[in-house]
Amino acid sequence: MDIEPITQEGFDKLTEEFKYLKDIVKPQVNVEKQEAAAQGDRSENAEYHAAKEKLRHIDKRLFFLNMHIQKSKIIDPSILSNDKIHFGSTVTLLNLETDENEVYTICGVLESEPEIGLISIHAPLSKLMLSKAVEDEFYINLPKGKKEYEIEKIEYIPIFSLKKCIRSKKDYGYL
Repeated sequence: MDIEPITQEGFDKLTEEFKYLKDIVKPQVNVEKQEAAAQGDRSENAEYHAAKEKLRHIDKRLFFLNMHIQKSKIIDPSILSNDKIHFGSTVTLLNLETDENEVYTICGVLESEPEIGLISIHAPLSKLMLSKAVEDEFYINLPKGKKEYEIEKIEYIPIFSLKKCIRSKKDYGYL
């Protein structure tokens, strides 16, 4: 099994959703299913079939979350040196073609929000940056051509202070 790096906050969110679905939502939907089944003929009982479908979705999500919990390795990027790029690094790159800065933070798969620069450790750009230092140059081949970068700054900024989409119990759905 591959190990997936994750921050403590990310792991806490993952386990919070798992426990909420397992301990609160699934039992409530089971009650809905039992109440609907008690109404008689199940073959034409929309409430019964809806509850069964909810349970299928919940079980799939629980399986997904459990798989990620088991693969997770909590890493605290705040204690790591910023001499080289690693999991949790926020990196300021200079695009050598446009002379503009781009900022990316390397994070776990479930913590990523690529549209705001939080990129998965498995993203091609992340893989190219890992272990590089300030002033290192590298390039990446993209469908529209090659982009060349120079690393200007490596720092630690907590991932969850950058996130725009932080799921909470109301986002876990099914009820």
